[in-house]
Amino acid sequence: MADFDLAIIGGGINGTGIARDAAGRGLRVLLVEMNDLGSGTSSASSKLIHGGLRYLEHGAFRLVREALTEREVLLRMAPHVVRPMHFLLPPLPGLRAPLKLRLGLLLYDWLGARKLLPASRTVDLTHHAYGQPLQRKFSYGFEYSDCSVDDARLVVLTAVDAAARGATIRTHAKLTRAERGPERWNLVLNVRGRRETATARVVVNAAGPWIGEVAENILRQPLKRPARLVKGSHIVVRRQFRHDAGYILQTADNRVVFALPFAQDFTMIGTTDIPFVGDVNTPAPDAKEILYLCDVMNEYFRDKITPDELVWSFAGIRPLYDDGSNKPEDVTRDYTLVLDETARQAPMLTIYGGKITTYRRLAETAMEKIGPFFKTGPAWTAGSTLPGGGFPPDDFDGVVAETIARWPFVSEPHARRLVRAYGLRIEQILGEAQSMDDLGPRLTGDLTGAEVRYLVEHEWAETAEDVLWRRTKLGLQATPDERISINQFIVSLSKPAAG
Repeated sequence: MADFDLAIIGGGINGTGIARDAAGRGLRVLLVEMNDLGSGTSSASSKLIHGGLRYLEHGAFRLVREALTEREVLLRMAPHVVRPMHFLLPPLPGLRAPLKLRLGLLLYDWLGARKLLPASRTVDLTHHAYGQPLQRKFSYGFEYSDCSVDDARLVVLTAVDAAARGATIRTHAKLTRAERGPERWNLVLNVRGRRETATARVVVNAAGPWIGEVAENILRQPLKRPARLVKGSHIVVRRQFRHDAGYILQTADNRVVFALPFAQDFTMIGTTDIPFVGDVNTPAPDAKEILYLCDVMNEYFRDKITPDELVWSFAGIRPLYDDGSNKPEDVTRDYTLVLDETARQAPMLTIYGGKITTYRRLAETAMEKIGPFFKTGPAWTAGSTLPGGGFPPDDFDGVVAETIARWPFVSEPHARRLVRAYGLRIEQILGEAQSMDDLGPRLTGDLTGAEVRYLVEHEWAETAEDVLWRRTKLGLQATPDERISINQFIVSLSKPAAG
């Protein structure tokens, strides 16, 4: 391969965010991901860009303020994949006092320094759409605003922009050995069975729940402070309400659970916070977690749900910095960056924790830590846009209308899905097409061959799973036969043309 200034281990939101920031400052960047981009914790989040309302109870005001500031930065940066969302918080008798909730939301408004999102307010649920699915005991609630995000697409678009700025992105490439020298790291990679080598001045361990394994077995520099692994699980059921707002539900154990509209026809419910011990490669919700989330929903909603109604479930493992807290929900969600600059040895930076909401600021902080080892440009990402995001946050519907006007054969639901995923880069998929037939085979729903070809050629998609679960959320509707067809289509793209 080549010599790099910076080698980043891990293709999740933190790794891609650092790669983008560093490449934009002129550094030679290598990012190594052993699987697909965003295939770990970064695609198993609650799909929210938010300040973390409940963190106020823990006194995490700096984290909440930073997250709320970033909320509007990301909304401007990626108005296609980050969208404003209203939330309803219904007071449940016997838990937090309504006055405490209202004052908490006023503090949330104040910390957020809002410019794009409305202030919180009290809502009469008697004749409001928010109240229709709830039990009759809820006569009022508190509405506030945060944002939803397609987490996996945020990761991929960040990587796309990093690559456009010169970063080398290697997926399905596993770092197998790293030798730490006085000035550089010597790296050995296994890339689909092939051995490759590279060097880097600084290594960043952004491997998420694998940071301990990478530190001990590959970098051979065990973590000075262990990561505390906490599992967050989510379940997906058929849609429980028809409006586009979400609910934040208090629980008897002093946590909160979100119920969110998801992929048009579904509701996503989560998350849990429990200590995790086991194989980080195969996290999954256990029966107790699933029942817990169902019980929380049934405390609030008229229509009861049971575990056998699940259409999907998933879990992510957060590698939090072990600050000694007794309860998993009390462990800080703030990020911690630990720089190892042992004398006469090449530097190493380890990333603990972090939230999708604050990934851009985490990347800036990482650059502040490692910047002294290089000559770099200034911070630049705050006013930037991600690929496809070059339109105002309040003009999403306008972009959809322009899409339909230019390609009238595209239905409105199809146009909305494409704009949410690709923004203005929709041009690279639809191009000069005059009809749906020009977009190739329909592989599942409105997924066309042209879209899959774009994902393979420009976004590192290699399998049906990459396409259906991380580049789109069409895996919820695809049949086993359609998945096989998508894989076959992807294979066909790599075959040389006849003749």
